[in-house]
Amino acid sequence: MSEQRNDSSFSSVHDELVWRGLIHVSTDEQKLKHALDSGAITFYCGFDPTAPSLHLGNLVQLLVMRRLQLAGHKPLALVGGSTGLIGDPKPTAERVLNEPEVVADWVEKLGHQVARFLDFDGGAAATLVNNLDWTKDLSAIDFLRDIGKYYRVGTMLKKDAVAARLNSDAGISYTEFSYQILQGMDFLRLYEKYGCVLQTGGSDQWGNLTSGTDLVHKALGESVHALGTPLITNSDGTKFGKSEGNAVWLDAHLTSPYALYQFWLNTDDRDVIDRLKVFTFLSRAEIEQLEATVAERPHLRAAQKRLAQEVTTLVHGADQTVAVTAASEALFGKGELDGLDPATVESALRELPNAAITPGTSVAEALVATGLCQSLSEARRSIAQGGVTLNNVAVQDEAALVGEPRGPLSAGLLLKRGKKTLAGLFYA
Repeated sequence: MSEQRNDSSFSSVHDELVWRGLIHVSTDEQKLKHALDSGAITFYCGFDPTAPSLHLGNLVQLLVMRRLQLAGHKPLALVGGSTGLIGDPKPTAERVLNEPEVVADWVEKLGHQVARFLDFDGGAAATLVNNLDWTKDLSAIDFLRDIGKYYRVGTMLKKDAVAARLNSDAGISYTEFSYQILQGMDFLRLYEKYGCVLQTGGSDQWGNLTSGTDLVHKALGESVHALGTPLITNSDGTKFGKSEGNAVWLDAHLTSPYALYQFWLNTDDRDVIDRLKVFTFLSRAEIEQLEATVAERPHLRAAQKRLAQEVTTLVHGADQTVAVTAASEALFGKGELDGLDPATVESALRELPNAAITPGTSVAEALVATGLCQSLSEARRSIAQGGVTLNNVAVQDEAALVGEPRGPLSAGLLLKRGKKTLAGLFYA
């Protein structure tokens, strides 16, 4: 894996962020560039605990924070214990409010995840903060008098998320309508306590980001900055950060390291260079070299392999990356199953089409059960033609049984028809 450092070929971290496509919008780009180039500043990014894990969209923000930290700027990682109790308005429907105990548990889990990506020692040490600390004892009267008086309803109604909800059948509750005020107050409190002068976030949060800059200006007469990263989209029209329609999580229990590795390995040639810029610390020279390889020898998928290795290592560590790389090569016929980590092999097989079997199940029946063949006759023909393997060992008998558990995965087997059609078999 590449060392985590900024590219010295750029004159400033701002220029590198621009090259990596990470600045979509900002309050005043020239003033922001000047602030970043003129000495260490304190900045923050917020993560709401609306799920038990962060996802790939959050990883964009974590890596922006890390790049700014490597440039000497001090990050405040805010996990929203209070805003998580409310929830940022979704475009189409009201959020289901989670119980305070659930939100508190998720706050702790997200805090541990955030801590893996930032340095909490040294001159630019990160600080983990929770906005519940300055809201739990705030009375409704004080909130309305001290904070609410700076907000104009007309401006609030124009925010994209609010406008979308007002034009929907669901409408919007006062609870979610007030979310932007709570987030704006975060910036004010962090400015007052830490001298924080920049908030980063996704451009889809721009209304909430500017809620904070406006509040600091109105309440204190000070100018602060906001930076919005672009929404990442796939060239083929599918939604980025989804695999089989589900979110790709940073928690290994929700998205296995193998599944994460495969997600990046399957990146489209049209998108892979942009992904390398955003999600890795590879230098401009290294990325440009990979870009040339994609253009000249796309079949090698060198950029995708490097992307998968870099991001899996960032999220899960080098040991997991070695394990999932070996498992991936073994499953697709380029390595041996023997000696692989059993847990990694099992998680890899569960990502494939799979079926429950017993030792008395025939290989032909297993081919049909997993969908690799449509009928028993087709399955038997495939076996007779030498195109079927169990744990990468050829099956030659059309009547062969799967047999007893064997190999590195005592619970199941790898079934293949041909080189690229795979399935997992698990003992009932």
